[in-house]
Amino acid sequence: MIAIVDDDASVRDAMGRLMRSFDLAVELYGSGAELLGSPTLGGVACVITDVQMPKMNGFALCEALRARGCHVPIIFMTAFSEQGHEQRARAAGAACFVNKPFEDTEIIRCIERALSLSGRQESC
Repeated sequence: MIAIVDDDASVRDAMGRLMRSFDLAVELYGSGAELLGSPTLGGVACVITDVQMPKMNGFALCEALRARGCHVPIIFMTAFSEQGHEQRARAAGAACFVNKPFEDTEIIRCIERALSLSGRQESC
């Protein structure tokens, strides 16, 4: 299961359609709090999160997941990359960091990498 977390519904929906077109199971969340409160969190193999979201940004979501012992691979995406964001994502153990807009092939490559890592990491 791939969890997509983005406050922009159009991005969530487009990402969901793309994942499903590759026969990947996906769940969509409008915020980090929604994902953290999900009863299916334990089945997540990879998280794709926007960096900039209200209340809980992607980095805070990553920290909250790690604090819960959830060490699934995380892919960070952003349309507003600021200096230091990519380095911060890498320091947090990001499987990938992509700038919006990105090509379908780029995100699929990131997901393949993340899923290969998920077999070696603990789940939530």
